Amino acid sequence: MIKCLSALAALALVARCYAQSPMPSIVDNQGRHTLLVDGKPFFILGGQAHNSSAWPALLPQVWTAVDQMHANTLEIPVYWEQLEPQEGKFDFSLVDTLLTQAQTHHTRLVLLWFATWKNGSDHYMPAWMKLQATTYPNCIGVKGNPIDSPSPIAEATLLADKKAFTAFMRYLKKADPAHTVIMVQVENEPGAWGTVRDYSPAAQRLFEKPVPAELLQPEVLKALGHPDGAAGSWSKVFGADADEYFQAWYVARFIGEVAAAGKAEYPLPLYVNVALRDPLTHPTANSYESGGATDNVIPIYKIAAPAIDLVAPDIYLPEDDKCRKVIDLYTRPDNALLVPEAALTSAKVGYLYSVLAHGGIGFSPFGIDDNGGESPNAPDSCTAFGEEYALLAPMLPQLAEWAAQGKISALLESDDHADETVKIDGWQARVMFGTGRGFHPRPNGRSTGKVLIIQQDRNTFLVTGTLARITFKPTDSGKAWQYLRVEEGSYVGGIFTPSRILNGDETDWGGPAFGPVPTLLRITLNIR
Repeated sequence: MIKCLSALAALALVARCYAQSPMPSIVDNQGRHTLLVDGKPFFILGGQAHNSSAWPALLPQVWTAVDQMHANTLEIPVYWEQLEPQEGKFDFSLVDTLLTQAQTHHTRLVLLWFATWKNGSDHYMPAWMKLQATTYPNCIGVKGNPIDSPSPIAEATLLADKKAFTAFMRYLKKADPAHTVIMVQVENEPGAWGTVRDYSPAAQRLFEKPVPAELLQPEVLKALGHPDGAAGSWSKVFGADADEYFQAWYVARFIGEVAAAGKAEYPLPLYVNVALRDPLTHPTANSYESGGATDNVIPIYKIAAPAIDLVAPDIYLPEDDKCRKVIDLYTRPDNALLVPEAALTSAKVGYLYSVLAHGGIGFSPFGIDDNGGESPNAPDSCTAFGEEYALLAPMLPQLAEWAAQGKISALLESDDHADETVKIDGWQARVMFGTGRGFHPRPNGRSTGKVLIIQQDRNTFLVTGTLARITFKPTDSGKAWQYLRVEEGSYVGGIFTPSRILNGDETDWGGPAFGPVPTLLRITLNIR
């Protein structure tokens, strides 16, 4: 009995210590953002499971993929249809399973609330809601046709989602004093396919009413491309953009209310992920998921959903220039950059570097587990990410600090395989992509070359990459220079430990080179 009481007392002490540890949070320092976990800077080296993999029978292969990737964070769904199978009766068993297994694997979690919206549809709503289509309606198209997407103006749907999300967050606060869960995604790629907005009679009445005053602020109108807007109906203020902006406002307001209700119970960082539009051609809204936080309506989300900490782009676009543009667009003083989904291909690994260079807080490819053969190439792709994660993980939390301080540069191979250059405090770095010696290396078969540069001081850099060669020169072209030392090694616990000094063939012929597996170099330059 005494031993039992002692054990219980010890567990209670541990729980109190965890409860007193700082909440995960996102801090803003003059427009640069840092994710804090346990009070320390943290960068999400993540992986997202398939949509239907958060079930006990599927979890072993999920954890195999997490371990293979050396990921520090797993993104995985929580399903409304499972959590509230009967109205008002909640089942948190899957949440308990995820928490227990994540703690066993020493991995953080980002939980994805699959509820009113998943890829624009209501497929994760509980069956008892789906059977009451009149109470919980979907959108109506412009021709009166039914749309497979929930209406953002349905009050009953909003109340039900708020109730369930509140219960989930309240339970999570109680069940996770260790802060295993560091963020929560609210809904999934919200918006509508097949219609620009809800054209139901109730929605039409709202559309004909005056635009909310919050959107009529001069700076908001300017950001939305309508600087001369005046009070009036949606059509009067926003013209051809009215339908899309109306849908975005009501989707964002719905999500904002759900988020605020959950945050009142447990104030974890919350975000919304985004199915993107083409960021370069700016197509019409009937060609993408209208109502989501696409780049043109981010200002609407910031006004309508202040409880949402950030909007986050899912990057599946195949073209390099479009991927780069997306990262630029979602790097904002009012928005921490997080890429919660990216295609699980070696071509997307380089954007991890780009997110770091933009001061981002995390990166995660989608579908890391081989879910019933859905991702036959997942093991090989996980290996490509795993090589990068294994090298970068020991550099946390310094890596997150450097990202927030703007000390990181990334040079990625573009579709035309051209050299890339960047100026860094008195130096210009030039990266040539390919393999072999000289200033004209053999081209890579695919655009997978990349280099990450971290400035330690004016003349010292940590550099890693793959399938590329790097050289430097002073920005003052009249000065002679040399490599003072080039060291290959590892960075652990804030200390770089060299394993060898490179020279001769390893630094001549166009500068230090990187092969298919990333290595870490410390390069010290000297102006003679």
